[in-house]
Amino acid sequence: MFKLMIHGGAGAILDPQRYEDSLRAIITSGREMMLSGASALDTVTHCVTLLEDDPLFNAGHGGVLTHDGVVECDASIMRGDGMDAGAIAGVKGVKNPIKLARRVMEDSKFVFLIGSGAEEFAREHGAEFEDMSYFITPDRVKQLEQALKDDKTTLDHAEDMDKDDMGSGVEEKKLGTVGAIAIDSNGNLAAATSTGGIVNKRYGRVGDSSVVGAGTFAEDGVAAVSCTGYGEQFLRTALAGTAASFVRAGSSAQEAADKAIRYLEEKVDGLGGLILIDKDYNMARSYNTPGLLSAKADDQGVKVYIK
Repeated sequence: MFKLMIHGGAGAILDPQRYEDSLRAIITSGREMMLSGASALDTVTHCVTLLEDDPLFNAGHGGVLTHDGVVECDASIMRGDGMDAGAIAGVKGVKNPIKLARRVMEDSKFVFLIGSGAEEFAREHGAEFEDMSYFITPDRVKQLEQALKDDKTTLDHAEDMDKDDMGSGVEEKKLGTVGAIAIDSNGNLAAATSTGGIVNKRYGRVGDSSVVGAGTFAEDGVAAVSCTGYGEQFLRTALAGTAASFVRAGSSAQEAADKAIRYLEEKVDGLGGLILIDKDYNMARSYNTPGLLSAKADDQGVKVYIK
């Protein structure tokens, strides 16, 4: 028995059908791994790597551009067995940030590395680097040009978003993060999250995706969680850990996910979504945006959600 979920961001998404094939291919690839006996940790690493490689999503190749016109990546990974974790932030040039986060977890005595130090660690441990041009796509260049013109910091494909305009405009308004969670046949849970952050970001800004307990959480016997939304709001509510705490207190997977999103909204007027798998192999997704790009799989098959 196993369960696997992935997500590609929440928000008001134009033409969501263009994401369906990628989501289906990635969840199917992960499912095939788990059918062959792969661990939850290996599978979430694999799925997030594929999401990072796909320019449709705001992570790795095709990540959004900073004020300086580069892609700067954050990522974190956590295994429920022993609650080991690894995280990186503000990293440039590393092809797959989630693999680097896993190296931090497995090959260092640390949990969180940032910036040039994380890049030095990556080189010492043989991480794959790409020229900065690899990460940049024409659509992301246009996004940054518009953000600079408007003098705004924006999220993924959009202008700043609020509850009044989430579903009313013609522009895509997507909160750009990718993630994967799984539980394997041994009952081991794992979670991984990765992002390029926000368009036109400055000053070394870091959101929730690289912060254990905010954007990512996994604990065997409890739950695995990956979040997507306004990073500052998820940081303030430690939302991934908060969702897991509801499971720990006796809530079902869906109840815990829904409670966490209500908590996000009530406490900080937050926007976004999350995916969650509990210790009993129950899967849940919850969000307060018009959509949450996601997919799930088990030994029975796959299901893709494009809203």
